[in-house]
Amino acid sequence: MASAAEQLAANINFGAIAKAEELKKRIWFTLGALIVYRLGTYIPLPGIDPEALRQSFQSAAGGVLGLFNMFAGGAVERMAIFALNIMPYISASIIIQLLTSVVPTLEALKKEGESGRKVINQYTRYLTVVLAVFQSWGIAVGLQSAGNIVQEPGLFFVVSTVITLTGGTLFLMWLGEQITARGIGNGSSLIIFAGIVANLPSALAGTLELGRQGAISTGLILGVLVMAVGVIYFCVFMERAQRRLLINYPKRQVGNRMYEGQTSFLPLKLNTSGVIPPIFASSLLLLPATIASFQANQGGTGILSTITAYVGHGRPLYMLLYAALIIFFAFFYTAIVFNPQETADNLKKHGGFIPGIRPGERTADFIDYVLTRITVIGAAYLTVVCLIPEFLISYAALPFYFGGTSLLIVVSVTMDTVAQIHGHLLAHQYEGLVKKAKLRGARRR
Repeated sequence: MASAAEQLAANINFGAIAKAEELKKRIWFTLGALIVYRLGTYIPLPGIDPEALRQSFQSAAGGVLGLFNMFAGGAVERMAIFALNIMPYISASIIIQLLTSVVPTLEALKKEGESGRKVINQYTRYLTVVLAVFQSWGIAVGLQSAGNIVQEPGLFFVVSTVITLTGGTLFLMWLGEQITARGIGNGSSLIIFAGIVANLPSALAGTLELGRQGAISTGLILGVLVMAVGVIYFCVFMERAQRRLLINYPKRQVGNRMYEGQTSFLPLKLNTSGVIPPIFASSLLLLPATIASFQANQGGTGILSTITAYVGHGRPLYMLLYAALIIFFAFFYTAIVFNPQETADNLKKHGGFIPGIRPGERTADFIDYVLTRITVIGAAYLTVVCLIPEFLISYAALPFYFGGTSLLIVVSVTMDTVAQIHGHLLAHQYEGLVKKAKLRGARRR
């Protein structure tokens, strides 16, 4: 069976995609949905002065708004109907996931299987609406108080902005679910991926233009490109790295037949927390700078401006706190999403055990011991990847668009999408082999 799977995997090529009709439909549907999303990022909110918005955004681009604008593919800078992007849905999913570990009712729903997951998904949608309304109301109030951005301020503008931005988020949430069900890859991740990649060509063109003008040396640009390829390769290697624990299953008797014991592996990812730690860390650190920029626009100064002077983007203290928060959230989120006790109980229920480790509590302690140590490596990997662009921006004066968080998202989404394409190709080729075998059997009869 394994050799057959390896043989099928070896035969996968781009020519096979042309023969897989179902896969082609999924790919075209995904591309069409992403085009619809990109068109929506260019439809502005009604009642906004684009030039005044552009000038105001430039003063706050170094804060959280700049981070969200990168994820939204420039929709925040243009204040489009998709300015909130799908981030309220992502935030709601993370919050519900965290609550599942501490709220007994949600934890019981999680164990009910498919029906419980549907209820949890419904709670996530409700929370998405609440977060989108709250964030869109904050944007509407902020735009009115920022100066001459809003042409006709008032209650009507606030209500229309809340409805438009919330509706845009809900549409993207629905579009992401459609991509997941009828397309290729995870819909929510692909929407964020499309937003990040969409601005990459213009960022590269701007960097090359600075090189042509002599503001940046050609050697530095070439060195950064080579380093970027190396960092991407390193990310792919680390994202695929696993620590596999050997699991043995004893002999069992079914009726009059005795089945031999089986051996499998429990894979533990080196980076269990994914891209959540950099997102949380950067959002927390950029929040004071964002609020301080709004205060500056209104002519006020305060303690936040002083904090920003010491913990501003690119400052040594910023990088130190950034690394510390990434490490903290890597351990915290890993502890939330992976429960060693639950894993040990499932192994014990199915008769599996780790050689040399007693089932039950000792197995849970051993899994937690291994997970803690590989998370140290995973946290260090996240820290290095996220700090490299910060050093380039701060000390080499390079306008490096592809930050550590965006790079991790692009690599993770690309790997997941390619894996799903391979899965569909394997299923298509396997179905073809089955049909050929049936035809041969029919001819022999």
